Amino acid sequence: MRRAAAMEKLGANPANSCPLTPLGFLERAATVFGDCPSLVYHGTVFTWSQTYRRCLRLASALSALGVSRRDVVSVLLPNVPAMYEAHFGVPMSGAVLNTINTRLDARTVAVLLRHSGSRLVFVDPVLVALLDDALCLLPPEHPAPRVVLVEDPHEKDQFPPASATDLTYERLLEMGDPEFKWVRPTSEWDPMVLNYTSGTTAAPKGVVHCHRGIFLVTMVSLVDWAVPPRPTFLWTLPMFHANGWSFPWGMAVGGGTNVCLRRVDAMDVYAAIADHGVTHLCGAPVVLAMLANPPEGVRKPLHRKVRIMTAGSPPPAAVLHRVEAMGFEVSHGYGLTETGGHVVSCAWKGEWNKLPASERARLKARQGVRTPGMAEVDIFDADTGRSVPRDGATMGEIVLRGGCVMLGYLNDSEATKAAIRDNGWFYTGDVGVMHPDGYLEIRDRSKDVIISGGENISSVEVESMLYGHPAVSEAAVVARPDEFWGETPCAFVTLKEGAAGAVTATEMIAWSRERMARYMVPKTVVFRGELPKTSTGKVQKYVLRKLAQEMGPTRRGSSSSSKM
Repeated sequence: MRRAAAMEKLGANPANSCPLTPLGFLERAATVFGDCPSLVYHGTVFTWSQTYRRCLRLASALSALGVSRRDVVSVLLPNVPAMYEAHFGVPMSGAVLNTINTRLDARTVAVLLRHSGSRLVFVDPVLVALLDDALCLLPPEHPAPRVVLVEDPHEKDQFPPASATDLTYERLLEMGDPEFKWVRPTSEWDPMVLNYTSGTTAAPKGVVHCHRGIFLVTMVSLVDWAVPPRPTFLWTLPMFHANGWSFPWGMAVGGGTNVCLRRVDAMDVYAAIADHGVTHLCGAPVVLAMLANPPEGVRKPLHRKVRIMTAGSPPPAAVLHRVEAMGFEVSHGYGLTETGGHVVSCAWKGEWNKLPASERARLKARQGVRTPGMAEVDIFDADTGRSVPRDGATMGEIVLRGGCVMLGYLNDSEATKAAIRDNGWFYTGDVGVMHPDGYLEIRDRSKDVIISGGENISSVEVESMLYGHPAVSEAAVVARPDEFWGETPCAFVTLKEGAAGAVTATEMIAWSRERMARYMVPKTVVFRGELPKTSTGKVQKYVLRKLAQEMGPTRRGSSSSSKM
């Protein structure tokens, strides 16, 4: 009893309870890997020592501009060095990093800037017009964020140089102190990043992650993928996608080389792999399809194994087989914006290597088991709230619990309570089954989600836009298979009385392009006399999904229409 009482007196103390944060990885990298390359972009190469000092300069300059703890700093950039540096420099000033999807439209960007209360925005020259349009849409009473242009010396022929009075990224760094004492979190639960799930115009869901959660998902992702020291990581995954699945911070742990790509196409990817000795890259299945089917003469032989982590939707078996036959080694994971990265992965078993290629692809297409950083993963029956049988057939909602789960949704307590229940579980909204071996597999998405090239599209949002068309009476949007993107929106539309023949599918698609982000625009429009409904008047989307499946996959660059 005395020993037990003595044990109870021991616990947290100032020496063992320092707040966990991934920002310290950079300081260590500068010490251990100081002269090793950290960032490569065309002919520009930075070392880890240089990247550390540049990030300190960024944090210092932001502080000098009045940015302080919990202020939001937004980034509207492709995968260029400044995008990587922002993942350290912005939170090292105490601010919260908000990376914005560069594929959004101006209206949605405006909604996100207003909702987040962003103080400052870093913007690429290509996206200046988009940002200008978004700023014009902010309410007059809303203070506009300060804009900092991130010039690209490798694109200088495409855009005029900034004027001498404009505040540019490099000029901002010149203002900063390379010896700045960066702002450490007072608590590991302090917010560090703010990411938006879909940028829906009606009710944007801003996911807030803390330093502790990002630290955990970063370390666990490295362990789960067995990333060795000094990897060469090719940025085919947009860093605005859940902060590049935590790998901006992860590459600092092992002193990796980050190879930046402004644009992702087969020619640039294969060239980068050959020129820089790439060992790792990430991307949605659309990236796998691009690598598996490059234009003639683009593909270059692999001189070493290149490891790919894919997620977003199950990779097609045929694509998996072809990519691995080319020398790539594919791993499959599952995560959400709300988990900051992968929290489930298809952990591979050695005995599976003896199976036929088709069976290996089937197994690898499953989402898998929890990563070491998650406490539990399960699938609950919607009616009973209990675990479904491990039979690979009974469907339920995937639920998670562990240190990687978000703090909650910004300014949306109702949505937070709906996702993080009193029973201690986070409800993902994804429907799946649990196989007898304990590996889970997604069988369907929650009814309003379409996954296109790794982008989550709310069908409800697309429908609400279509309802704005003067000729539309009813609209229902489901996923249709696509040879390149995996899935694309397929709209089933009924027209108002007297409007039949007055509008074509091509015109409706063109109308949608003017009002939606590009990836949200339906590639297929089907006109129907009426939509299938239940006795209570609800649209039977499962009937429409089946029809879309029977239509077969759409091809890249094409759109189609029909009448039913």
